[in-house]
Amino acid sequence: MRSLNFLALLTFSITCTSSVFSAAALAAPAHAAAHGHAPAHKNNAPAANNSASARTPCARLTARLQSVTPAMCQNSQLVQSGARSRQGFPILTRQQASTSKKDAVRVLLIGGIHGDELSASSAVFQWMQWLPPSDSSPLHWNIVPVLNPDGMLAPKPRRVNANGVDLNRNFPTPRWNVEAQRYWVSKTGRDPRRFPGSSPLSEPESRWLSEEIKRFKPQLIISVHAPFGVLDFDGPVDPPVRFGALRLAPIGVYPGSLGAYSSSQVPVLTIELPSAGRLPDQAEMRRIWQDMLKWIEQNIPSSNQVAMANARPGTR
Repeated sequence: MRSLNFLALLTFSITCTSSVFSAAALAAPAHAAAHGHAPAHKNNAPAANNSASARTPCARLTARLQSVTPAMCQNSQLVQSGARSRQGFPILTRQQASTSKKDAVRVLLIGGIHGDELSASSAVFQWMQWLPPSDSSPLHWNIVPVLNPDGMLAPKPRRVNANGVDLNRNFPTPRWNVEAQRYWVSKTGRDPRRFPGSSPLSEPESRWLSEEIKRFKPQLIISVHAPFGVLDFDGPVDPPVRFGALRLAPIGVYPGSLGAYSSSQVPVLTIELPSAGRLPDQAEMRRIWQDMLKWIEQNIPSSNQVAMANARPGTR
């Protein structure tokens, strides 16, 4: 579908050095990047001291995510979106538009919807280091490495946000007011880890993501989770069969989930890493990344391609 060689592009991007993000609000001391089968978290809670470094978002996140170094976070070109979590932590994003393709596929990549799935955010930080520069990128990226910072930065990381709501059950799916509460009561036994909230989009984090989807208009949403070790997919295009060692194994549709909310219009790919606390090794992370890029290239059409296909006789 596209002429760009993703394998060559991947090799090029991995060998390139990321540009240093210089915004003071995200500044943090740099140290050597971790390699190999690294833990995705530290057991200790983020240090609570009065130093300026400890108060920056990068310093707080990397105190919790052991496989994400301050240098990696600092080099990720993250900016504050303007939105904040319920406890006031900034929702950080990276926007990278392609300057080499006028109609690049728009991809929204999300990590850390569940605060105790630390590897999900660590994986997104890792993949950001491998993005090619804008002038050679075939994709338009919108990246949110940590949607639920309050859950992640709690003294003990927890699935829900600071209000005790499972953000991945808080999206306005059909009949949410009936189905979400019914499912929570009858299927989970009122499990507090899966409380969908009092109303859809009751939480600032899910509300912002819903608004961002409408604003950005992605052709693909990728949500990274753990620890099932599979791929799940909702949407109108052919699903992937395998990324690295992860194979397609649908895990179901739940009231209020992002997949159920968005997939009627936008394909939603869920990557379930095999451990919530440890990343796969570097070779496996690269295989997942490479396979993901190849699948996007072959299966996700841009908005112009969709419009052209719909305009052809016999395609309506």
